[in-house]
Amino acid sequence: MKVLSLTFHSTPNVGKEWENFVQNELIEMAESLQEVKNYLISEVETDMLSEGRNTNLLLIFDNNENRIDFLENDLQNIAGELEVKFGNNVLIFDTLLNPIKSNF
Repeated sequence: MKVLSLTFHSTPNVGKEWENFVQNELIEMAESLQEVKNYLISEVETDMLSEGRNTNLLLIFDNNENRIDFLENDLQNIAGELEVKFGNNVLIFDTLLNPIKSNF
């Protein structure tokens, strides 16, 4: 099992548009990813954030090859779509997680 955490930081001036995107398009995108075994979309609560909001998409893959394929292909497409829709108002931070132990 390999895991990828994508955190999307959206600025306050696209708040409502970002919320609509998450509820409609991001969920649909996550459900259509064939190489993803499971996913979790979450709103991130943190005291470290004073402006905007963070949304996290946690993706679980069966193996590293599927995760690499996602990073090289699907993530590039998602980033391109976000750039067109939101410009610099949504940033993506990816974190590769390599579980040591899991009870999934």
